[in-house]
Amino acid sequence: MKVTLGLLQHACSANPAENLKKTLALAEQAAKKGAKIICTQELFRSQYFCQAENHDYFKLAEPIPGPSTVALQKIAKKYGVVIIGSLFEKRASGLYHNTAVIIDADGSLLGIYRKMHIPDDPLYYEKFYFTPGDTGFKAWQTRYGKIGVLVCWDQWYPEGARLTAMAGAEILFYPTAIGWHPGEKAEYGVNQHGAWETIQRAHAVANGCYVAAVNRIGVETPEGGDGIEFWGQSFVAGTSGQILKKASVDREEILLQEIDLDKVDVTRTHWPFLRDRRIDAYGDLTKRFRD
Repeated sequence: MKVTLGLLQHACSANPAENLKKTLALAEQAAKKGAKIICTQELFRSQYFCQAENHDYFKLAEPIPGPSTVALQKIAKKYGVVIIGSLFEKRASGLYHNTAVIIDADGSLLGIYRKMHIPDDPLYYEKFYFTPGDTGFKAWQTRYGKIGVLVCWDQWYPEGARLTAMAGAEILFYPTAIGWHPGEKAEYGVNQHGAWETIQRAHAVANGCYVAAVNRIGVETPEGGDGIEFWGQSFVAGTSGQILKKASVDREEILLQEIDLDKVDVTRTHWPFLRDRRIDAYGDLTKRFRD
């Protein structure tokens, strides 16, 4: 089955209502242009607030289902499209998650994925805000194929990609917010972006599936200073890791790419990595380190 993916890459303002309005408009445009599975970038309703530990930012969170989920469901139902939306979830007082909602083409909420790997690095202070996910790695059968969803920092972990593929995912979606520290870009920028792209293309190779990464653009300085320069370059990788299409570094775009889900089976039978896994020998993967 052939299906067109729509990845929504854009800048975010300091106004959550404006960001939601923009995302809904882009989702509608993507649907009108033929996209059947639409994915937002990470935490699209706000600027990337994790650049500082500030209790005021907890006010940006919302319940799931909540206003953003309902708005996305209306678009999904109206146009008969699947939508993946990345949200800041308030689960309970003092309990927050970085969560993706998975909405089927009839507007129903199929489920949620809560980000499992939570970073704590300069300007990426996510452990202050997000409780590690407890949903596990899952896949959902949608009208247009079986998909898996992980979020940003998850994209560096082959274990998460593997377990999601083992649940039957034909496409791995990664809503993302990643960029350069402007002061480090000249020295490290090329290698940082290259590593980000390479690891995700490797997930496609290792699992014989498609990978779609959705990043934001623009320089964001919610706490002053140099902030983060988000590098855009959202992309879709094919089942052999090849780049099928890539967005720009600095332009708002709806990246549309048609994929053929039949190629998942073709790839996995010609490169039978799943068949040849030595599951009897991998027990130590559940250890922190082999001392």
